[in-house]
Amino acid sequence: MTIGPYTLYPVETGRFALDGGAMFGVVPRPLWEKTSPPDERNRIDMAARALLLKGGGRTILIDTGNGSKFDQKLRSIYRIDSSRWNLVASLEAAGTRPEDVTDVLLTHLHFDHAGGATVRENGEIRPTFPRATYYVQREHWEAALHPTERDRASFVPEDYMPLHERGILQFTEGEGAILPGLSVKILHGHTTALQCPLISDGKTTLFYCADLIPMTPHLQLPWIMAYDLRPLVTLEEKRTMLARAVDEQWILFFEHDPTVSAARVRRGDKGIQIDTVVDVST
Repeated sequence: MTIGPYTLYPVETGRFALDGGAMFGVVPRPLWEKTSPPDERNRIDMAARALLLKGGGRTILIDTGNGSKFDQKLRSIYRIDSSRWNLVASLEAAGTRPEDVTDVLLTHLHFDHAGGATVRENGEIRPTFPRATYYVQREHWEAALHPTERDRASFVPEDYMPLHERGILQFTEGEGAILPGLSVKILHGHTTALQCPLISDGKTTLFYCADLIPMTPHLQLPWIMAYDLRPLVTLEEKRTMLARAVDEQWILFFEHDPTVSAARVRRGDKGIQIDTVVDVST
């Protein structure tokens, strides 16, 4: 798919699993297990899907997945599986080496989004993309430095502190254009200052949902993660963004849905639902 100067490539970085109850909050298990069957430990299958944009002299990566730094205990807890996909191999399949990447936009610094930003090599943590500038919202950075007891486990300093120490982390400030043809919408329900990218050329718009709408079942307004710091804020943010997505025929890109990477949506008898699944890779 091409939008403006960019050719887009979904980047499968691997699979992992989180507790189904946590992923769907107040929604009873008999409902969510129909769409997301859990394993024996109540975990559901999830993608860690990034998005690559190439064009206009830039190679831009949005989010980086879980990465490869987890020890065996955490790999077991989160059922990290890179046997079929991993970040570097998927980039190579799109004709891109780590050193080709010019920009990495991190929606936020939770480990399943920023984990692949760095790698451990010979006992040292270094940037995965040595020539890239990394972008994160300043307000979110401050929140990551001072997490609450509730969200502390979501932040792993090894994912982002080496970027700051090397001077390659650039702070963005609020909504608007960050790169040509790429702007961000700032949302505060899931975490403080989540930046969700919009790629648009005036004809076609793709909205990278990140953790506002991590999977297609979350298109239903009340289906909100227990991980969200401010669920009622999430509710209103979803209502606003989904209305725009329907009215303006946006393509929604789902970072965590294990089967659907992107779709257009419409209003139905039971709320917002998928209209057409979109293959971004074509």
